[in-house]
Amino acid sequence: MPRVSLALPHGVDPVTRWRVTARAHESFLRAEAGTSTEVRPLVLDSWRRSAALQVDPDRTASPVVLHDDALDEARAAHPLNQVMPVVRKLLVDDADDTGVLVIVADTHGRILWSEGDADLRRRAERIRLMAGTAWGEGDIGTNAIGTALTVGETVQVFGSEHFTRTVQPWSCTASPIRDPHTGALLGVLDITGGPSVVEPQSAILVRSVVAVMESELRLLTGAGAGADAPRAAGRLEVLGRDRGLLVLGGRPVELSLRHTELLLLLAANPDGLSASELAWQLYEHDAAEVTVRAEMSRLRKAVPELVSPAGSYRLRTELRTDADDVADRLSDGDHRDAVRLYRGELLPRSSAPGVVTMRYRLHGWLRNMLLQHADTETLRQYAQSPAGREDAQIWRAVLDRLSPTSPHRAEAAAVVADLDETLGHVG
Repeated sequence: MPRVSLALPHGVDPVTRWRVTARAHESFLRAEAGTSTEVRPLVLDSWRRSAALQVDPDRTASPVVLHDDALDEARAAHPLNQVMPVVRKLLVDDADDTGVLVIVADTHGRILWSEGDADLRRRAERIRLMAGTAWGEGDIGTNAIGTALTVGETVQVFGSEHFTRTVQPWSCTASPIRDPHTGALLGVLDITGGPSVVEPQSAILVRSVVAVMESELRLLTGAGAGADAPRAAGRLEVLGRDRGLLVLGGRPVELSLRHTELLLLLAANPDGLSASELAWQLYEHDAAEVTVRAEMSRLRKAVPELVSPAGSYRLRTELRTDADDVADRLSDGDHRDAVRLYRGELLPRSSAPGVVTMRYRLHGWLRNMLLQHADTETLRQYAQSPAGREDAQIWRAVLDRLSPTSPHRAEAAAVVADLDETLGHVG
């Protein structure tokens, strides 16, 4: 596990830390120099993201995004609903005695459950720290829920480290929750209260409960399936990879490039493909169907439970890819999460016509959506990724959107100049 950036390491005085960070926060908002020496890098990076997302530091409450029936439906449909009894047993049952709120939010930072100390819950409602509200960084600025979702690891935020002043009386520790089979992000577990919730042992507690939740999910989703029950879905990782990683029944399998291409094409065509159709999508030049059948025979020996017998080849169970995750985020307009999930082009070494088409479509879709609709910080994050770091048009768009006082303008200008010079030499 990555090392947690502790908010209050042993020996640090909370009062002194609060005052020093509060002064740094005001200096940051006034764009004064020296801020970076007074706060943790994790916090400073989040402040910068919050400012780039134009979060108002004087905002008084988070937005309500799920009302009544919509909240009930979101809870019922969410996979973490299955493990809420575990959370209540390990954390909530004792929360009344410890003055702590226990919060579970989804991948968008929407709070689905907020339980615990009754008095604390009433106080939290004043800033809408309650079920049905959104606590992503873009909604309320730096906070453990939104920041943990953004960086993908356990986060502690103490008092004046919060970007929004209204939230600064509170402290919180949060840790991401992941699908035990695929590693996909499911949500976040958070405890909120006074300074005690950001002591070192609080990070250990939250991470331990998340581990129990993930273990329980593994048992619930991997046991009790009869012969007639639907087969568990598999997962195929293809973004930024020379060949695929298949996870099936919790078992990882490294595939050859050709077998990855075959599975990717079948996943995109759930009704199945004939040998001739596969040959047309696999090879740049004419290839005999017998070649495809030979490759399919080898693939079926490697993963016999996944691929149907010869004839019209099809998958015997759903196979989801990381490219599907990016496409879903783009369809939802969640550009920031799409950038986070896009680890690179789809099978960049593949020359199979069908795969090349899928690669260009996804990359072009993401790129066009970012240029047309993404906020400045999301566009900048993409520009810094392997997929965007050599894209001159993306960097020019970043430079055009950055404010004159942005600390990132110098970097963007330097990259644009370097790319222009490189392209000029090439031309």
